Amino acid sequence: MIEIGMHHHIERTVEPAYTAASLKSGLLEVLATPIMIAWMEECCMECAQTELEEGFGTVGTLVNVTHEAPTPVGGTVTVNCFLRQVDGRRLVFAVEASDKGGIIGRGSHERFIVDNVKFQAKCDKKK
Repeated sequence: MIEIGMHHHIERTVEPAYTAASLKSGLLEVLATPIMIAWMEECCMECAQTELEEGFGTVGTLVNVTHEAPTPVGGTVTVNCFLRQVDGRRLVFAVEASDKGGIIGRGSHERFIVDNVKFQAKCDKKK
C-alpha cells in the first residue's frame, strides 16, 4: 500500500560516462546534473514500485531540485527519497543526494501511478 512516510535509498558510483563533460551538459569531469536527477527518479520509482499491483508503474512528471556540490569520478552518491504526499495517483517525494562531503542536491520529485499497458498504448499512438 502506498503510504506517506515510505522511504528508499540507492547508492551509485560516478563513472566517466556520468560526467558533465561526457553528457555535454558542462565541461568538467564531475557528476552531471542530469545523472543526479535520473538517480533521484530511480530511487522514487523503486520506492513506489514495491507497493504497486502487477501491471502498474509510475512515471515522472515534475522535478524541482538543486545541484549544490560536485562529485568526482569514482565518488559514491547516496540518494534518499521520502514520500511526503499522496493525492490519488499523484505521489510527491522529497529527494536528497549526498556524497562523503555532504549534501550535493535536494528538492522534490512528482510521479503518477499508471497502468503500464494503457500508458504505453497511448504513447504508441503518436508513432
